[in-house]
Amino acid sequence: MSDGVRIVEVGPRDGLQNEKTPVSVEARVTFIEVLLDAGLHTVEVGAFVSPKAIPQMVGSDEVLRRVGSRPDGEFHVLVPNEKGYEAARAAGARVIAVFGSASEGFSRANINCSVAESIERFKPVVARARADGVRVRGYISCVLGCPYDGEVKPKAVVDVAKVLWDLGCYEVSLGDTIGVGTPKKARELLRAVAGHVPMARLAMHFHDTYGQALANLYAGMEEGARVMDCAAGGLGGCPYAPGATGNVATEDVIYMLEGLGVATGVDMTKLVQATNEISTLIGRPPVSRVAAALNAKKRLANSE
Repeated sequence: MSDGVRIVEVGPRDGLQNEKTPVSVEARVTFIEVLLDAGLHTVEVGAFVSPKAIPQMVGSDEVLRRVGSRPDGEFHVLVPNEKGYEAARAAGARVIAVFGSASEGFSRANINCSVAESIERFKPVVARARADGVRVRGYISCVLGCPYDGEVKPKAVVDVAKVLWDLGCYEVSLGDTIGVGTPKKARELLRAVAGHVPMARLAMHFHDTYGQALANLYAGMEEGARVMDCAAGGLGGCPYAPGATGNVATEDVIYMLEGLGVATGVDMTKLVQATNEISTLIGRPPVSRVAAALNAKKRLANSE
């Protein structure tokens, strides 16, 4: 198992977009800056979406402008359509993400259209981005299960992944949105998709609803996958996926990787600081087991 793992920190966007407590632009900027200082250099910072649909992402243009000049970061923003793309470009976006689903039921519940229709929506976005020299990352949700359709067959994921790759996405992120996957299924999925998209261009985006995310990531690493989407403190969830918990916690992933001898360059103390600060703002403790353990250890040391 070789090194070369890349972490994509999605807490400031995917992690916060469904929180009931809104987080100000200033607080989001501070969150991102502490994550960068901790050594996380690829960060998803916002989404150029309807403020009515996702009010938590209001001000993403200002967030991107505030952090975008930092030389130590690569900043991603979610773009659903051409209007969003124009706003993202005006704010200086150099990397965007488009979003599709492998499940018809989830696609209709989430964006009110079929999978095929969703692809038609983002085709012109990808074309414009490529013409402008903007890199495009593709997301696929519900790759291992759907709250409406149940089990999702690998072929459905392959079909969408191939479209994203053929359109020109430099990377395809496979999202277990409701966190039902197990290592065996994760392996099978990665093998199937890698027949059409190079393994090095696949990212693993696993939620931890059933406590399987770390095991799934490890199984994916054994298959050769090296890109992992994580959220500080295990932030996240999905309003269209009942019972779904957040993304796999960045702290837990870093702890696992370092234990495997994979150098991440991430300062755990600073990462937990970022998690604690954002958790205080949203009014709930971090889901991360590592953050919880380190916080408890610190409290014990301070009480002695």
